[in-house]
Amino acid sequence: MKNISLLILTVITILSCGEKTEKSTLEQLNLNKNNIISKIDSLSTALKSVELEIAKIDTTKKLQIVTSIPVKNEIFKHYVEIQGVVKTNKNIEIRPELGGNVTKIFVKEGQHVAAGQILAQLDDSTIKRNIDELNTQLALAKTTFERQKRLWDQKIGSEIQYLQTKTKKESLQNNIAVLKAQAKKMKIIAPFSGVIDEIFPKVGELTSPQTPVVRLLNLDKMYIEADVSEKYVNAIKKGTEAIISFENNPNQIISKVNQVANFIEPNNRSFRIKVPINGFNKILKPNLIANLKLNDFTANNAITIPSNLIQEDQKGESFVFKIQKNNNQFKAVKTIVKTGLSYNNTTNILAGLTTNDLIINKGSRGVKNNQAITVVN
Repeated sequence: MKNISLLILTVITILSCGEKTEKSTLEQLNLNKNNIISKIDSLSTALKSVELEIAKIDTTKKLQIVTSIPVKNEIFKHYVEIQGVVKTNKNIEIRPELGGNVTKIFVKEGQHVAAGQILAQLDDSTIKRNIDELNTQLALAKTTFERQKRLWDQKIGSEIQYLQTKTKKESLQNNIAVLKAQAKKMKIIAPFSGVIDEIFPKVGELTSPQTPVVRLLNLDKMYIEADVSEKYVNAIKKGTEAIISFENNPNQIISKVNQVANFIEPNNRSFRIKVPINGFNKILKPNLIANLKLNDFTANNAITIPSNLIQEDQKGESFVFKIQKNNNQFKAVKTIVKTGLSYNNTTNILAGLTTNDLIINKGSRGVKNNQAITVVN
């Protein structure tokens, strides 16, 4: 060390005396220059040697500080995220079978009704008058038939007269039955229990089989209908777990796919699924957009690490820095890994790591292979 200090002082002295060599010859200047360069090279070599020795014995040197996390062995689930629509099979617009003016509406919007309850009445006055007229004719036809029957039973009169009176009576009865059926169709009746969502006409307006009168809803049994890409045809099946959520609603619904279509839609290369959501009718409405997460892959004993710790080298290989301990000293070791699926910032590692391996968490982007490091919790 004393020799090194002496050489440094010599160089400094020579450099400080540069002004005195102004009158020296060019040959002397070049000679001095070469001597200085030689001494600088010697000093650099000596300095590197000293630094190397210092590095070996200096316990106070500063190392890259990193944190570590253990490699986990846990259940890994991957989900396909798509959108669907809330639907119910009991969402209908009730239309009349026959046209007519609305004479009375018995319900209000938002009202609960029972199956078979009359919702509205169409004008059936003409039908009722025809029924009354036919009833009058039927009364006479019955009397005529009964008298003719008594005579026929006594072998009085012709058979043709008996059959004619019988046919007329039965024809009138049939006509009355047809008119009564038509009169019943002038009543709008609820086919199932539910809620009146909308009433379209007002009293006095004319309706027809082409125009709806009432929208009736029953939300007891609802489901999500969604289209899934055909590439998941082998992954999404009946019984597949489904997590359902809605915008502006923090609640999630856990359900399972209960119906998978056997037909691929040629326009968008997808197949349709249905997921039941019974019991949530208070917060859902038909045609509401739903967010679906469908579990297309599950591994029970999977090696998983945070996705942001995986880096890629120039060869395109994925790697992480594993921590190696030797005599209470730590170093970062570049470890090539084979990655599987990723979901929710977690990646399934197929090869390269084992359970309880320690990998660098914070600081992984600032270390090199085999670099000494300091690990803190």
